[in-house]
Amino acid sequence: MLPLPAFQTRTNLPLLGAGLLLAVLVGWLTASQGMLVPGLLLALAVGAPLLIGIFLEPRLGIIALICYCFLLFFISRLVGGSLPFGMAVDGLLVITWVAVAFQYERYDWRYVQNDLCLLSLAWFGVNVLEIVNPGASLLGWYQEMRSTTLYWVLLVPLALLLFHKQRDLNLFLILLIGLSVLGTLNGLKQLYIGPSAGEQAFLLENAKTHLLWGKLRVFSFYSDAGQFGAAQAHIALVAGILALGPFRAWKRVLLAAAAGLLIIGMFISGTRGALFALMSGLGVALLISKNIKAFVLGSLVALAGFGVLKYTKIGDSNYNIYRMRTALDPADASFNVRLTNQLRLRDYLSSRPFGGGVGTIGNAGIHYNPGKLLSTIPPDSYWVKVWAMYGVVGLTIWMGLMAYLLGKSGGIVWRIRDPALKTKLIALTAGFAGSFFSSYGNEVINFMPSALVVYLSWVFVFLGPRLDTPAPEPTTAPL
Repeated sequence: MLPLPAFQTRTNLPLLGAGLLLAVLVGWLTASQGMLVPGLLLALAVGAPLLIGIFLEPRLGIIALICYCFLLFFISRLVGGSLPFGMAVDGLLVITWVAVAFQYERYDWRYVQNDLCLLSLAWFGVNVLEIVNPGASLLGWYQEMRSTTLYWVLLVPLALLLFHKQRDLNLFLILLIGLSVLGTLNGLKQLYIGPSAGEQAFLLENAKTHLLWGKLRVFSFYSDAGQFGAAQAHIALVAGILALGPFRAWKRVLLAAAAGLLIIGMFISGTRGALFALMSGLGVALLISKNIKAFVLGSLVALAGFGVLKYTKIGDSNYNIYRMRTALDPADASFNVRLTNQLRLRDYLSSRPFGGGVGTIGNAGIHYNPGKLLSTIPPDSYWVKVWAMYGVVGLTIWMGLMAYLLGKSGGIVWRIRDPALKTKLIALTAGFAGSFFSSYGNEVINFMPSALVVYLSWVFVFLGPRLDTPAPEPTTAPL
C-alpha cells in the first residue's frame, strides 16, 4: 500500500484530533446526562434533512407526523429527560403549513371548502371563547387545547391539500397498521422479555395503574396501557374489515394476521374499554355496509360473545380474559368509583353550564391548575372530561359534532361505487366510531396516535366522492 502524501497527513491530523475530541466529549456527556445528548444529535441529524425535504415536498410533513405520533413516547422514554417531546407535533404542523404558504399556488384550495373544515373552525372557536372562563389558567388552557382542537384545525385542511390521493390513502393504511403491529411486538417484548430502562422508569411512576395483582398491563410505546389497548382494538378493527375486502389473497392473509396480532395486543393491555371499541366499531361497520345478512350474523356473533363474557366464567384462568370480563360487572369497584366521581362533578357543574374551563381536569389540571376541585377528580373518560371542561353546553356541541361526522361518514360510504374504496372507508369510519364510543371509558380520541388516526380518517372519508369511480355516462335510447 502506497504511503499517503505528506500534505494529506498534515491536513487529516487536525480533523482526526477534532473528531476524537468530539467523540470523547459526547461520551462524557452521555455518561453524565444519559441518552439526552446522543438523542439530540440524532434529532439534529434527522431533523435537518427532514426540514429541507418538507420545504421541497410538504407532503413529507404529513408522513413524518404519522410516524412521529406513533413513536412519540418510545422516543421520550429512550432519550429521557424533561424535554417537551409533544411540542414536536406542533412544530411539524407549523413547519408544513409554512412550506405550503411559500408555494401556495401549487395547491387546489377548493379541497378545504367543505363542512369538515367548517366544523373544525367552529370547535376551535368554542375553545377560544373558553379563554374567558375564569376556572382555568391560560397555560393550562393552551396545553389542553392542543390535543382538543388545535391539531384538528391544523391537520384536517393540511391533509386535504397535500394528502388526498389514492396512493396517500393506501400509504396511510400501511403506516397505521404496520406501526400498530410494531407496537404489539414491542408489547409482547415487554411482557415476555422485560421492559427497557425507560419503560421501567415509567412503570415505577405508574405502578398503581400498570401493575395490578402482580400482573403487568402492557403499554408498549404508547402513553399508557389504556391508550395502547384502545388503539390496538381500533386498528385491529380496520385490518379485520380490510381482510374481508376485494383484495388479492396474500394481502387479505397479511391483514387477517395483523388483525389477530392486534387483538392479542388489546388483551395484554388489560384495557377493558378496548372491548367496547371493537364491538361498537364492528356494529357500525355492519350497519353501513348495507349487507343485511352480514349485519344479522355479526350481531348474533357479538351477542354470543357478550353472553360468554357476561354470564359465564369461561377463560377466567387467563388473567387478560378475566380482566375484560370485569368491564361487564356492575359491582366492579373501579366502575363504582367512576360513578362516584361523576356524581361529584354533577354537583359542581350544576351551576356552571359552560364548565370549569379547558385544562382544569386531568393531567393539565394537575400541573397547571392545582388546588382547584376539578384537578382532584380523575375524569376516567373523555366524555366526562369534555363535560367537566365545557359544561353541558359544550358537551352538547361536541356530541353534536361527533354525531354529524359519524352520520355524514356513513352517508358518504353508502354512495361509494368502487368496492375496494368502499371497504377502506368502511374500515376508517368503523375505527372512528370505535374510538369515539370507547372514549366513554378512557381518554382515547384526544390522545396520540388515536387522535391523528381519527382526524385523517375523517379526511379520507370526506374525500371519498372525489376518489370514487366516476359514474357511468347516461346513454340516449335510440329513436
